[in-house]
Amino acid sequence: MLVTAAFALLSVVLLVTALAAVRKQRWMGTGVALVVAVLFLAMAALAATLSLATQGYQALTREVVAATVVTRPTGPERFMATFAFPDGRREHYELTGNALYVDAHIVKWHPLANILGLHTAYQLDRVTGRYDRLEDEQTRPRRMFALSRPTPVDMFQLARSLAFLGRLVDTEYGSATFSSARGPTELELRVSTSGLLFRSVGQTAQGLSPSPTRQR
Repeated sequence: MLVTAAFALLSVVLLVTALAAVRKQRWMGTGVALVVAVLFLAMAALAATLSLATQGYQALTREVVAATVVTRPTGPERFMATFAFPDGRREHYELTGNALYVDAHIVKWHPLANILGLHTAYQLDRVTGRYDRLEDEQTRPRRMFALSRPTPVDMFQLARSLAFLGRLVDTEYGSATFSSARGPTELELRVSTSGLLFRSVGQTAQGLSPSPTRQR
C-alpha cells in the first residue's frame, strides 16, 4: 500500500506541474510531465491490483503455523476436524476417510518483484478426508471444503492472464499433506519454504471447548 500511495502522490505532483506549465505555455514541459504522470498512475494502479490479488496470501519466509487442527472420530471412517486460524477464526468440517488431507497454493516471486513488496506467499486451499486404501478412494464417499476466502482478484489467475506479470513469478505450485485421523489428535498445520506439513503438539482433542463457529 505504501508503494501505491507513493506512485499516486508522484502522479499528483506531476499533474500539478503540468498544469503550471500549461499556464506558462511551456508545451514541452507539459508533455513530459503528463507522460510521466500517466506512467506513475499506471504503476499505482498495478500496485493496487497486486495488493488486492495478494489478499488472503500470507508472507512465507520461514516455517509458520497456518492453523491448529483438532480431529475427533465420529464413526467408522468419519471424523470431525476443527481448524483454529491465526486470525482467531474457527471452522468445523465433518469429513470421511482415515486421514486428514489439506492442500495449498504457493507463489514464489523473482527478486525484481520484491520492489513491489511481493515475497513468497501461501494460501490454504482445500481440506478433505483421505482413505488408506486406493479402492476406497475410488469408490467411497468424499467430502471436501474450501479453506480460502473469496478475494476480489486471485493472484494465480492474475499471473496467468497478464503476460508481463507472469514473468515476475519464479514458480507457482500446489503443496499437500495428510495425517492419520483414526484417533483423537491435535496438530499444527505448518507451511515451510518446501511446502505443507503436519506436526503433532502431543495433545488429544479431549476437553476442546465449544465455540460459536460454523459446522460443515
